[in-house]
Amino acid sequence: MYHKFQATQIFTGTELLEDQLVLITQKDGTIEGLVGIEDAGEDIQNWEGILTPGLINAHCHLELSHMKGIIPAHTGLQEFVKQIVGLRKVEDNIIQAAIIAAEKEMYDNGIVAVGDISNTTDTLLQKEKQLLAYYNFIELYDLDPSRAPEKIKAGLAIQAQFEDKGLLAALVPHAPYSCTFALLKLLATHFGSHTITMHNQETRDENEFFENKTGSFLGMYERTKVSLDFFHATGLSSIQSVLPKLKTAKASIFVHNSFTNVADIAAVKKEMPNPFWCLCPNANQYIEQTMPPIELLRSNGAQIIIGTDSYASNWTLNIVDELITIQQHHPKIPLAEMLSWCTLNGAHALQMDDKLGSFEKGKKPGVVLIEGLDSNGNLTKVSSAKRLI
Repeated sequence: MYHKFQATQIFTGTELLEDQLVLITQKDGTIEGLVGIEDAGEDIQNWEGILTPGLINAHCHLELSHMKGIIPAHTGLQEFVKQIVGLRKVEDNIIQAAIIAAEKEMYDNGIVAVGDISNTTDTLLQKEKQLLAYYNFIELYDLDPSRAPEKIKAGLAIQAQFEDKGLLAALVPHAPYSCTFALLKLLATHFGSHTITMHNQETRDENEFFENKTGSFLGMYERTKVSLDFFHATGLSSIQSVLPKLKTAKASIFVHNSFTNVADIAAVKKEMPNPFWCLCPNANQYIEQTMPPIELLRSNGAQIIIGTDSYASNWTLNIVDELITIQQHHPKIPLAEMLSWCTLNGAHALQMDDKLGSFEKGKKPGVVLIEGLDSNGNLTKVSSAKRLI
């Protein structure tokens, strides 16, 4: 009738426990509670490592999984984006096979929910199977203000196809530099009670473009034969320039944030009702060889969550690999804090905290074992996660 789990430590979603407690779930994974070993009875599974709720991947592009290993690392953002466009056009059977394999990797590595960017319906067939929970972000972009209404219409058609299958979906902007203010204004009318997401400040040039209308982004627009007559420098960073168009969302996820500063964090706190800052450190390393300002975010009270980005920009779709990279650069951050970023914080950001993110009675968050820790309980290069339920 029940599963009973004991491990070296148990992370509840908020704290790391070392007491000899037993996690008890129903057969389907619904949490019954944590009890002392003397009250747990028989048939206890014993594991070495940390038991944790299922992991939340707050930012992924599952539909790009067929690009695994194709785009060289360290190209820089603009070259990376350029190659993405050309590599989308492949046979559907190749795309579908890669989606299935990538989702299986996430499942096996203990991921239970994903904030997934969807420019197309390519992932719909696999997501219908509900192996993982998804918040599907229907991402829009365009640099011609006159085309904003037709972009919204196309996005709504994709959103409807996801919702017809009972899947959560929301229209969102790609990034400040790829959405006109006209498109952002129309998008805002569709935010409603949704969480939204946006790529943010992956490169210094993004801020320079908004502040002064200078820098290498001008060349990127020239290559796409887009006239920038409509755009005027704001004198503000990219994120501060677009915040007034985003603040109607119930919650927001800003992704990457490599060149975010204190003023940006303060502006987001002021404008946005429930903001989250998503770190994808391995993607930052893959594309621009940068790291997000993690200590700055922590010291300013930011709500941090974790994503893997896509196989176009990462070696794995594994949350523990992201934590290992963070620990290598910031060894003093407690493991319990990092685990909260990819469990309960992630569940809050995706509005799934009623079911996921913590070992609270009645929830069904999944049970994951993190193995390969050192004698001090820190992650190592061989640390990994596996799903128990």
